[in-house]
Amino acid sequence: MKGIEFIEATRYGNEQIITDEMNGVEQPEIEEEPAGDLIFLPDPDRETVQELDLSEAIELRESRREYTDEPLTLPELSYMLWCSAGVKWALPGGAFRTVPSAGCCHAIDTYLAINRVEGLKPGLYRYIALEHALEMLPAYPDLKQDINIACFDQPCVNQAAVVFIWAADVYRMTWKYGERGYRNLFLDAGHICQNLYLSVQPVGCGCCAIGAFRDQTLNDMLNLDGTERFVLYLATVGKVDLSEEGEDEFPSEVKNS
Repeated sequence: MKGIEFIEATRYGNEQIITDEMNGVEQPEIEEEPAGDLIFLPDPDRETVQELDLSEAIELRESRREYTDEPLTLPELSYMLWCSAGVKWALPGGAFRTVPSAGCCHAIDTYLAINRVEGLKPGLYRYIALEHALEMLPAYPDLKQDINIACFDQPCVNQAAVVFIWAADVYRMTWKYGERGYRNLFLDAGHICQNLYLSVQPVGCGCCAIGAFRDQTLNDMLNLDGTERFVLYLATVGKVDLSEEGEDEFPSEVKNS
């Protein structure tokens, strides 16, 4: 299908779109139940990060592709996960998160390829937002190498302390919106990634969004079927050398973090 065909197929027309929600089909679960034990994350306490004015954060926002070898701490990772996909409160059939989602469907799941985080073994994880916890996925040999290859050998992938991988669970969105819901999936992923960009700065990190990757390779790594569930966006995160930043690029309170 060409790009314009996708746009045409998901346009609202004069005909009424009948969805499973309209037909009285029960809403799917807002998050897949974890299959294994959970690693509960520390509370996303804002006192663990340096204060940064929102206006400054927006002004300073940029993609950073070079990272140091310094690991992230668990509280730092907890903060970034909460900012980008955290649950503020849950209700029957939905949850209000730190990012917007069409119809409060929140059909994007966060996976992590962890290389350097204190207290966590390198490997693949899934963020369980309702519990603010991580589920460690089965061991994957040559994880760092294969993700790097899947992303066309972009140096930031190889250097990253963590690679955030966002995957769509299609039916959680199309249950409410039908074919139009496919558009919403990509919009929602953009909201999530922007929040990540803004949250890395107070913890001395950089971030780089990635849209160029081998879809099937990453879907296979995460055991996703590529149709009902598939990877649609990535971002690398790592510590940056603040001593090399210009005086006008980072405020002093962030430099001292």
